[in-house]
Amino acid sequence: MKIGYPCINTSIGCTSNRTFRLKSYSEEKLRYKIRMNLKCLEETLIYNQQHNLLFFRMGSGIIPFASHPICKVDWADEFQKELESIGNFTKKYKFRISMHPDQFVVINSPDKSVVERSIAELEYHSKLMDTMKLDSTCKIQIHVGGKYGDIYSAMDRFMDRYSGLDEKIKKRLAIENDDRLFSLRDCLHISKRVKIPVIFDTLHHECNNNNEPIGKAMESAFKTWKRKDGIPMIDYSSQKKGARKGSHTESIDTKHFRDFLEKSRGLDFDLMLEIKDKEKSALKARKIMGSERSARV
Repeated sequence: MKIGYPCINTSIGCTSNRTFRLKSYSEEKLRYKIRMNLKCLEETLIYNQQHNLLFFRMGSGIIPFASHPICKVDWADEFQKELESIGNFTKKYKFRISMHPDQFVVINSPDKSVVERSIAELEYHSKLMDTMKLDSTCKIQIHVGGKYGDIYSAMDRFMDRYSGLDEKIKKRLAIENDDRLFSLRDCLHISKRVKIPVIFDTLHHECNNNNEPIGKAMESAFKTWKRKDGIPMIDYSSQKKGARKGSHTESIDTKHFRDFLEKSRGLDFDLMLEIKDKEKSALKARKIMGSERSARV
């Protein structure tokens, strides 16, 4: 199992998602932000390698405005050397890399303009990973989208749009169950039709399920993954006390995490911790997992 966290390391003093306002756009500013983002991404991955956190979700803001019509810079060509170098680092140390576009990526929207912008954003994410020369086990995860008053039409629309995507995007896409609209059962229905892998989200399943025990739910999601997709991915978190249903906890709940490990015993997967204090909880989780293994020996 590889374990990791998303986007930002809170310990190293930089972010790989620096951006700026559209009204102040310039190519000079864009190039500067990209250079700084790539430098911080490299620092983050070095930290992660040193601490054995080998699953990392890159932020969408690495190349600001990449999918916006204003961006005319051929960033993939200009920064090819840097991107390939980072990609080589991840391969050398056997990292698993993923991405998760923002919530505005909704390919099942009835609004044509929303769909066009969503596909442009997926093209950017795919192009970034391709330029880094990452293989198809490095996934771009998205939600199914909205129900728009009719869940069956919404799922059909997702499947139609997904089927029409470029193969470069499709080979990387995975869907996850969400906390309000599309449950694991809905995602499995879609997967059965179009063969897209399902990333199981533990907190979302607690919020929105069809009474499937978590162990059985995980096994069902894992069956949607093929060899080319790599080991199944899981998003893990627990409910923040006193907050809106589905809100992620600030720091790892060790009792909850130990219970999750017990329920998932015998299953092989890579684990993304969606917890607010990022690498701090990931390091605690590694320690807990180490103590669990020692206790079983």
